[in-house]
Amino acid sequence: MRDKNKLIQAAMDKAVANKEVAGVNLLVIQDGKETHYAQSGHANIGEDIPMNRDTIVHLYSQSKPITAAAAMLLVQDGIVDLNEPVANYFDSFKDQTCLIDGEIRKLPWDKFVRIADLLNMTSGLVYPGMNTPAERATSLLFADAIRRLECPYENTSDSSSAVDNSRKDYQMTTLEFAEEIGKLPLQFIPGTQFQYGTSADVLGAVIEKATGQKFGDFLKERIFDPLDMKDTGFYVPEDKKNRLALAYEVKNGDFSELNGDNLIIRKDGNKNRFESGGAGLFSTLDDYSHFGQMLLNGGTYNGNQILTPRTVEFMTNSAIMDGPQHAFDNWYGLEGHTYSNLMRILVDPAKALIIGNKGEYGWDGWLGAYFMNDPESRTTLLMMTQMRDYGTGNLTRKLRNIVMS
Repeated sequence: MRDKNKLIQAAMDKAVANKEVAGVNLLVIQDGKETHYAQSGHANIGEDIPMNRDTIVHLYSQSKPITAAAAMLLVQDGIVDLNEPVANYFDSFKDQTCLIDGEIRKLPWDKFVRIADLLNMTSGLVYPGMNTPAERATSLLFADAIRRLECPYENTSDSSSAVDNSRKDYQMTTLEFAEEIGKLPLQFIPGTQFQYGTSADVLGAVIEKATGQKFGDFLKERIFDPLDMKDTGFYVPEDKKNRLALAYEVKNGDFSELNGDNLIIRKDGNKNRFESGGAGLFSTLDDYSHFGQMLLNGGTYNGNQILTPRTVEFMTNSAIMDGPQHAFDNWYGLEGHTYSNLMRILVDPAKALIIGNKGEYGWDGWLGAYFMNDPESRTTLLMMTQMRDYGTGNLTRKLRNIVMS
């Protein structure tokens, strides 16, 4: 008889010994009951702090499913329409340019970024890079925002999240980021292709504009508090800093602490006026499991209804169109998957490189946070690690194969 707990622990310990990860933990809930928990390695090597169950991590892109759920709240409440243009919220999206046939041209009048494009990464908004004019312009915006992280969180003339383009001596806000990125050229005509990028960050700003609340305040009121996600937010309070895991990379054969504030996310967990819907949240295994269980339960957790069952069904059963789907032909590791509402969705298990069921969904993060919900087996699986460029890694696939086999 296979002992899954022993197999999970052995795989984790081996990955730590081989310096694949510095620390890792895993939580599996099936049919509402915890079936597996394991941990190995360190959250902080220098201070000999283990990777504990209550360790707080940078979620990075694992923030995206929460942002999608927040958008679904506004959809079911009739506040936003997925077909409406982002230009309804930010003026810079009214007269955009786009890379067309190798040249930057004015975006055709009948083509514009819609809310649905933000949820499906078909907007033409990109992450920083050097390959195209859109990527290079985005790199400059990110560099300015990262520089401004060293500026005061508040200033005397503006303590709100309103855009003030005349002042650059304080941190960039969520709204300012969206307004500025709308001025940059798009990578392609919206809706025609898929490219992973800053769409979720702009979506967070849309939510802020639509509700009149700071994005973080909206998430706390409508998602975090009802789900008892007490350790989740866009910064880590001082009295919890001792639980924040460090991020690592391997240099010269050994672990080295990672430096820098990647994607405008503060390494130190301090307050950040840019509340990134795509990468900014901090959380724990248990907190995120409450979110996962809410989705599996049709939008309800411990008697609190967050989303309606029909909204959850819509959120987790969609797919991008055939044209953008071709982007996944070359996304190694996501064979057999589609993408929608800021999550991967397994549509063809026969093509996938992992053991799984049709309809499972979730996402991961730059440092290795990983989330999967499988409606068929009613399983929530979460893994947390903090290693540079890890995403869904070798250990992630091994652990989920043990659980799902």
